[in-house]
Amino acid sequence: MSKWGAATLKYELDAPGNTPAHLASLASATYAAADVSAPPSSGSFRAHGMIVVPCSMKTLAAVRLGYDADLVARAAGVALKERRRLVLVARETPLSDAHLDNMLAVTRAGAVVFPPVMAFYTRPRTVAEMVEQSVGRMVDLLDLGIEKHDEDGKLRWEGFDWKGKMAR
Repeated sequence: MSKWGAATLKYELDAPGNTPAHLASLASATYAAADVSAPPSSGSFRAHGMIVVPCSMKTLAAVRLGYDADLVARAAGVALKERRRLVLVARETPLSDAHLDNMLAVTRAGAVVFPPVMAFYTRPRTVAEMVEQSVGRMVDLLDLGIEKHDEDGKLRWEGFDWKGKMAR
């Protein structure tokens, strides 16, 4: 986790889940952000793919240019060169020409740029439900075989309920 990733975690989440230590306790392995020799920096490291969330415009630019200044950028570059799924969750708005150029370039290289746009077709009642739907979509992009992300399975599009809507 980068320094700014840790700052974002602290700022956006409530305790106790807003610390790098708490997040690390949920992981099977962790590595220092500056350690570009860590296992994920090599193509021999087996992974289904990688999700960078949030992905700053600095990290996006580094991935585009192959500038492996830290482990996140290096591992993302490895995902691209190994043709593994790379999902970059870019939250910046509005977007500049440079941002859009970088997004197009990484997309052409095989990455998926995923702006976390909230979906309302699932009729979310809380911000947490909106976040859960967005995270479910991100995880789906790694094709891990997860069939549903919530208890009632309503996070996937099943078409309009025309009969129900017109009956109201």
